[in-house]
Amino acid sequence: MAWDTMYKSMSAPQARSLRGERRATLRRILGFARPHRLRIAAFLALSVLTALLTVVTPLLAGRVVNLITAGGDGGQIVGIAVLIAAIALVEAGAGIATRWFSANIGEGLILDLRRAVFDHVQKMPVAFFTRTRTGALVSRLNNDVIGAQRAFSDTLSGVVSNAVTLALTLGVMFAISWQITLLALILLPIFVLPARRMGRRMAALSREAAEHNARMSTQMTERFSAPGATLVKLFGRPDMESAEFAARADRVRDIGVRRAMVQTWFMTALTLVSALALALVYGLGGWLAVGGHLSAGAVVSLALLLTRMYAPLTALANARVEIMSALVSFERVFEVLDLAPLIADRLDARPVPAGPVSVRFDDVSFAYPSADKVSLASLEEVAQLDNRGGSTVLHHIDLDVEPGTMTALVGSSGAGKSTIASLATRLYDVEEGAIRLNGVDLRDLQSASVHRTVGLVTQDGHLFHDTVRANLLLADPSADEDRIWDALRRARLDELVASLPDGLDTVVGERGYRLSGGERQRLTIARLLLAHPAVVILDEATAHLDSTSEAAVQEALAEALEGRTSIVIAHRLSTIRAADQIAVLEQGRIVERGDHTTLLARGGRYAELYRTQFADDTRRDAGELTA
Repeated sequence: MAWDTMYKSMSAPQARSLRGERRATLRRILGFARPHRLRIAAFLALSVLTALLTVVTPLLAGRVVNLITAGGDGGQIVGIAVLIAAIALVEAGAGIATRWFSANIGEGLILDLRRAVFDHVQKMPVAFFTRTRTGALVSRLNNDVIGAQRAFSDTLSGVVSNAVTLALTLGVMFAISWQITLLALILLPIFVLPARRMGRRMAALSREAAEHNARMSTQMTERFSAPGATLVKLFGRPDMESAEFAARADRVRDIGVRRAMVQTWFMTALTLVSALALALVYGLGGWLAVGGHLSAGAVVSLALLLTRMYAPLTALANARVEIMSALVSFERVFEVLDLAPLIADRLDARPVPAGPVSVRFDDVSFAYPSADKVSLASLEEVAQLDNRGGSTVLHHIDLDVEPGTMTALVGSSGAGKSTIASLATRLYDVEEGAIRLNGVDLRDLQSASVHRTVGLVTQDGHLFHDTVRANLLLADPSADEDRIWDALRRARLDELVASLPDGLDTVVGERGYRLSGGERQRLTIARLLLAHPAVVILDEATAHLDSTSEAAVQEALAEALEGRTSIVIAHRLSTIRAADQIAVLEQGRIVERGDHTTLLARGGRYAELYRTQFADDTRRDAGELTA
């Protein structure tokens, strides 16, 4: 009934344009409800029972009035009163049971939706996270999921029980006096007409409020992190940030007030109409009772039934608004679930072949995906996504990294070095050419197997706001204490961790900011050692460290690279000299390759880089040692 009312309230063109989308949304909602069908069935049965009991009580009350006016048996009156009390007890018990089922269904739906969104988001490519505002995404998992849950926990029971109550009440009222019932129903359009426009208005307000809440969540997520708070303080912008947050919060407040007042005016009008209808029943019914055309008990039953009739009418009219608001929440959740991941395992995907691993780039060209393939306008808080394809950043890359050897990548900033690292770890899939592990295309391998085989250490050394132990066990949850301490020892971090207040159970802070840069980096290397990958990729792993920290990290890296196939995006001269081969990239192309001595003798781009960047690093390091 509420669903049909929603469609009929729309204009015909709008209903036709949205009908297919709404029905598709409804089918998906029913899909999420299917695992809870037994509880929903019990929930609906209790709702129907409650509706039946609601109609019985007014009839019994009318019977008592008739017995009193007719001078009936007092024992019979007491018996009916006891029956009314028993019905009230059963109704109370049914109400509690209904609420229990409602809560279980609603919370179960929240769990299912949150798990579905969380699992789906984890499958998204890195480009999705580089474009999406974190707060907007978190809002989908919190505010929108809870908004969708209300459709089951609150609205569903109201629609079913109130629809049954309304049907039974009208049937009994017509049986008692069809004339009075028809007159009371004359006021029915006053219930329906306000709801026709209010639903769309409330849905629009709900969507706007959700968007503002998502933006506030984003602002808080970014500004309350350690680097975000530092940035705001350094530029002295707390007043501007406060004003921006206050403006959004103020708009959410205004929307909340408007929604509350619209609902209040609507409910007040419905209550007033109900009172007018009740006066009509008492006036006309009393006149008929005095004339002998109707009993006094019938008048009382009609009045009570009318109260019971307008209550479900009011609730059903309000349910339409709640359904529209819930649909907005469901649509925002499904919007995320409908964004297809760019990387997915094929049905016949297989593990990486056993043995020492080689890496082969075979005529690889690559452009980062356009925004419309990896993101949503609502998550980026823009009006429309850019659907233009990204420019090609790698051109016909051919590179062989033999098992157990080290290949260094050097070149100007933006030459494509980090892109090669991302492709080798299958954070993106190539569009042209192929990347092969032991001769097998990455796209034919299981992603989990690729990630176990290829390890990456980046320059930021990211850690979660958790304990040292938890950050290490991310690599291998089955690792015991001995393995953990062995990895810390090989990463030159065992003494530091042993000196911490809680040892392995010390919390490192958000992004590991309670540790120094070198300590964070060595902890990520210890995590890599626990993972024990066959291939190691270092992406500027020592770029932001001072000489002292770099020396400790280099020792740890030597442990991580020993006996493994490695690709090193070089920063320091020592790493370059140790490489079996060096590939020089410029503007996405390999322009030179060879070992350190050969490339220096050639006097090309590598020699130029060596004379500028690497030689300067050597002089600086020598100066620091002299000092």
